[in-house]
Amino acid sequence: MRNHAILKNKERGLKDGYTSGWLDGWRLGACRGIDEHITKQTYPRNKARILYVPQGFEAIDQGVIAALQNEVTEVIVAPASEMKLQAAQFRPDAVLVMNGLHVFPMDHLEQIDEIRSMGIPTVIWFVDDPYVTDVTVKIAPRYDYVFTHERSCLELYRSLGCQEVHHLSLAAHFDIFKPMSVPQQYRTDICFIGIAFWNRVELFDQLAPYLQNKRVLIGGKLWDRMDNYSSVSRFVHDGWIEVPETAKYYNGAKIVINLHRTTEAGKDNLNGINWPAESINPRTFEMASCGTLQLTDMRSELPENYEIGSEIGVFNNAQHLIQQIDYYLTHEEERLKVAARAYRRTKRDHTFEARIRKLLEVIGL
Repeated sequence: MRNHAILKNKERGLKDGYTSGWLDGWRLGACRGIDEHITKQTYPRNKARILYVPQGFEAIDQGVIAALQNEVTEVIVAPASEMKLQAAQFRPDAVLVMNGLHVFPMDHLEQIDEIRSMGIPTVIWFVDDPYVTDVTVKIAPRYDYVFTHERSCLELYRSLGCQEVHHLSLAAHFDIFKPMSVPQQYRTDICFIGIAFWNRVELFDQLAPYLQNKRVLIGGKLWDRMDNYSSVSRFVHDGWIEVPETAKYYNGAKIVINLHRTTEAGKDNLNGINWPAESINPRTFEMASCGTLQLTDMRSELPENYEIGSEIGVFNNAQHLIQQIDYYLTHEEERLKVAARAYRRTKRDHTFEARIRKLLEVIGL
């Protein structure tokens, strides 16, 4: 009897391994086919010379730098502490500052004032709106051009007297977030990576009983805020997960959950004016660019970027999310097809090169 049980387990393991390999092969093959059939448009290189000041988050900075290097004649990357010095020496056609928050020195705005006095256009691209409006409302008026990934904030910055305010979504950096085969330790049924903001804590407290018999990864900081933390702690990768590792976990998951943080003041936000949000976060593009199925909460901008149901799944609450997970875990081919369509849409429409071309056009370069 014992030998019979061992044989059955071996057969089941071989069958599961075959199925897993076939599904992963289909996913990677579909994405490779999409790459081959997307016609990459070529544009003449812009003659502009740009000084780029990074924010220190590689998933975005590397994507922007690579796009700039592909689109313009010359790019200088300088830390915020050296932007005035580099601008004076390099004399760029514009200075592009990413976000202007978190790692920027106290004299950041004074440097911007001096760069403007040299006659060099200054550009900022906010990518944390509206969660830090207590700070960005002080920064925005000091720049010639203000771009924000959050379209609801256009009205806010214009109300401050900013003359050039524009919506510019983020994108996926395909050198990092791309379809790949990953080892077994990255493979899960369900994956979520992000800080445990309170609305995320509430969701996962409700999901905790359902997750017990699933392969799960919950990555990020502050998850011990959960009431049900003890029941999911074995799933938690506590602390920051490096960006390349995040891409591997996305690739290894059957389903990746995306849940935007809430915007109200006092809940991990610096948004004392309670400015609302409409736009999608960068993770939306990054998950899709890995060729994996994404289930996300709704933002009003989402249907303009992805077709609901066909390219991306949406959930309204914990129970609805459970229903969606159950459906896609038992409808493997449909899950793969939705993910492939999202990958195709991202490769076609949501690249940093396209965003940078739009930015350069707006600022007249």
